Amino acid sequence: MDTPEVELARKLLAGDQTAMQPFVESFQRKVFNYTWLMCGQREDAEEVAQDTLLKVFENLDQLRHPEQVKPWVFQIARNCCLMKRRKSVFAPVAEVSVDDVALESHDEAADERVIRQELNADLERALRGIPEMYRSVVLLRDAEELSTAETATLLEISEANVKQRLHRGRAMLRKLLVGA
Repeated sequence: MDTPEVELARKLLAGDQTAMQPFVESFQRKVFNYTWLMCGQREDAEEVAQDTLLKVFENLDQLRHPEQVKPWVFQIARNCCLMKRRKSVFAPVAEVSVDDVALESHDEAADERVIRQELNADLERALRGIPEMYRSVVLLRDAEELSTAETATLLEISEANVKQRLHRGRAMLRKLLVGA
């Protein structure tokens, strides 16, 4: 059974324009979180996320396999981030947190929200503290839940390399979080 994202991609490829808004809504937050982690600045991340979604629609005819829509979108996001970083004089050396804006229910107690925000801040600092080559893999595998194969293809590295970087990245995160 296909995911809603794959179904929306199929509809868009078939010319169904009514799928455009749900598609954007499906990816908007995920792409923004990823670009924020990659860019480090909210304004840059917003611009890159917008550019990403624009490029997705401009190049939709290049999506050959709708079931690969998620890694395809994140490949475009990654390329947009790299382009932004190359152009920026103030390009950061690190990315920002995936779970910075945690999914919170409105009935959560205030103290739980504060604890969650503190944990997210610690995670964000830890993610910024690991080298980009490990951070990218951790974000794509753990936050975006791409498969090892999808991550390897997106980053143009071997699956063994993805596994190695994921293991090392997680270990670095653990070490930084324990010291936080």
